[in-house]
Amino acid sequence: MEKKQIKKVVLAYSGGLDTSIIIPWLRENYNNPEIIAVSGNVGQGTELDGLEEKALKTGASKLYIEDLREEYIRDFIYPCLKADAKYEDYLLGTSHARPCIAKRLVEIAKKEGADAICHGCTGKGNDQVRFELTIKAFAPGMTIIAPWREWDIKSRDEEIDYAEAHNVPLRISRETNYSKDKNLWHLSHEGMDLESPANEPQYGKPGFLEMTVPPEQAPDVPTYVSIHFEKGIPTAVNGTEMNPIQLVETLNRIGGENAIGLLDIVENRLVGMKSRGVYETPAGTILYKAHNVLETITLDKETFHFQQSVIAPKMADLVYNGLWFTPLREALCSFVDKVQERVTGDVRLKLYKGNLINAGVTSPFTLYDEQTASFGEDDDYNQADSRGFINLFGLPISVKAKLDARREKET
Repeated sequence: MEKKQIKKVVLAYSGGLDTSIIIPWLRENYNNPEIIAVSGNVGQGTELDGLEEKALKTGASKLYIEDLREEYIRDFIYPCLKADAKYEDYLLGTSHARPCIAKRLVEIAKKEGADAICHGCTGKGNDQVRFELTIKAFAPGMTIIAPWREWDIKSRDEEIDYAEAHNVPLRISRETNYSKDKNLWHLSHEGMDLESPANEPQYGKPGFLEMTVPPEQAPDVPTYVSIHFEKGIPTAVNGTEMNPIQLVETLNRIGGENAIGLLDIVENRLVGMKSRGVYETPAGTILYKAHNVLETITLDKETFHFQQSVIAPKMADLVYNGLWFTPLREALCSFVDKVQERVTGDVRLKLYKGNLINAGVTSPFTLYDEQTASFGEDDDYNQADSRGFINLFGLPISVKAKLDARREKET
């Protein structure tokens, strides 16, 4: 479709550097279309303050701010938590936020009769795939505009130059120009000095960490936290029932105060390159640990191993690679829902200077029997039975050793 035919564009708008300059860029390069900005509130907090005024002043006709927080946790975060899905230790904070936001973008684009949807993702990153595959799932004929694949801007410094030339206000400076993404689940940091894996992140630098503190600044005494799960879903903290937003925010506060959830990794991006990032995920780190501990006593061996070795990594790959709205992801979640039917109980953790330490777990569906597991006498296990079992289990080893010895003699 030629640029002059685009009359109305829905823009995924965060108010960050990329999307801030996209509004005037679209007007200049697509024959002044109407631009409808959409910001999905997935827990950015104060980043949403003043967003409408900024969007309108820079050329948008209107701004939708859609509260997606509970939907995001309930329909995107919790399915990944129940599946124990993590990608190279990354807890998928950006990965499962994008399909949630993009789905709403399509709904608004259809409502507004838009000709195109525009996003500010770079051509090197994963998010372009996550946005566009979701758009294809719900509006396969929709035109997608990705300025980073069209404009001649080559760096974030040049983006700042463009913003200054077009009087677009920014909340960052050239000195604090990290690429950040924040939601209820996490905060990511990329760029600048982090682009070299040789550099230690400047955790103590003012304004760098926002959800956690460096371990050195955490309390010198441990904090205990108890989490209740129903069928794999967390429902209460320290005995108080909470809705999903309250629960995640509470654990973010408790975890952040104790330096929980700080991760520095070099990950393998979908597009093939390695990328270094620092992540803050306090609540997520606590929940994944507690959920895994509960599964150790509520899942049988074969189911637990299958989930950990097959389901969890496959689910993580699908989500990381933008394949949320696919039959396989839906099928995996159906399997996980069945697995989680008895993952109910309470987990107590000790938080200390970035460490999560088990402090007790109970469940009405526990498979741990103290009598059977005891080193003493019990009524369920005759230790003499193990001789026959080992002989049968080790039969292939014995046969191979016997035949190898015979062949060696013959030569």
